[in-house]
Amino acid sequence: MNSKIAFVFPGQGAQYVGMAMDFVNQNDTLKSILTKFDTDNKTDLFRIMNAGPDEDLKDTRFTQPAILFHSVSAYKTLMEQIDVTPQFVAGHSLGEISSLVANNVISLEEAMYLVHKRGEFMMKANDGKPFAMAAIMGIDSNSVAEVCELASSAGIVIPANFNTPVQTVISGSKAGVERAMVIAKEKGARRAIALKVGGPFHSPLIEKAGGWLAEEMQKLNFKDSVTPVISNVDAKPHTSASDIKENLAKQVTSSVKWIESIEYMISNGVELFVEFGPQKVLCGMIKKIDKNAKFVNIDKVEDIEKAIEVIKEYV
Repeated sequence: MNSKIAFVFPGQGAQYVGMAMDFVNQNDTLKSILTKFDTDNKTDLFRIMNAGPDEDLKDTRFTQPAILFHSVSAYKTLMEQIDVTPQFVAGHSLGEISSLVANNVISLEEAMYLVHKRGEFMMKANDGKPFAMAAIMGIDSNSVAEVCELASSAGIVIPANFNTPVQTVISGSKAGVERAMVIAKEKGARRAIALKVGGPFHSPLIEKAGGWLAEEMQKLNFKDSVTPVISNVDAKPHTSASDIKENLAKQVTSSVKWIESIEYMISNGVELFVEFGPQKVLCGMIKKIDKNAKFVNIDKVEDIEKAIEVIKEYV
């Protein structure tokens, strides 16, 4: 069933202890995939997702597979109850890989392995250099880009995530980011908040991670996508497996063009965004990008019924 709907998938930051457990408890296949992931990778992800501690869940090597698993579990549970094909799929950073699983480009098992390695690579690639990321709020993205240029004399710093018209995340060297935070406040930013992260994500400081990820993807079975995937790198639709892999490797060191991605989908007929994953981070962003946009989030099993009612209005 075709639609005026886009499926969207969140990145890191929305994780919580207990996430996805209601989906797992009613689906033995999902439970076995999670158990096998732990066996194959000598990890304890199932326990960390179920019981914490929160500090372990914030480790990007676990955050990434946890969020991907949660998002795909929500997606699969919905698809068991309604037949709907979105016009586009998109994901924020890590979420782009979740969107590929929903689109049968890559299996859930391979995607969980890939994002676990992605987390490792993104932490390791910085070679122990001092780094930082920060959210700049209250000035537009062009102003933040100017701030980064002005601050770059202190060290590498670039816009990492263009999240909303008044929220941009910056990433880079500790000195560069700290200088940018000061300049941003001078230029009228309402807030400049340092983020607790495992590396300078989406910055040139982790360039090695993109190469390592590209090598890892060569071992996996990627298929062409039936539904266009909106890439973070260029905010344009892609369907070929080779393009998708190339963009995922670039994405590690490139800015996430989330505002442009949402605007592209809306301008091409999307009227409803369905977010799969913990909490409602993307719904909040989408509302700030276009106040007229409609959206619904599936975080828990209990959200499915309402989501189906909303989706039926748009198919």
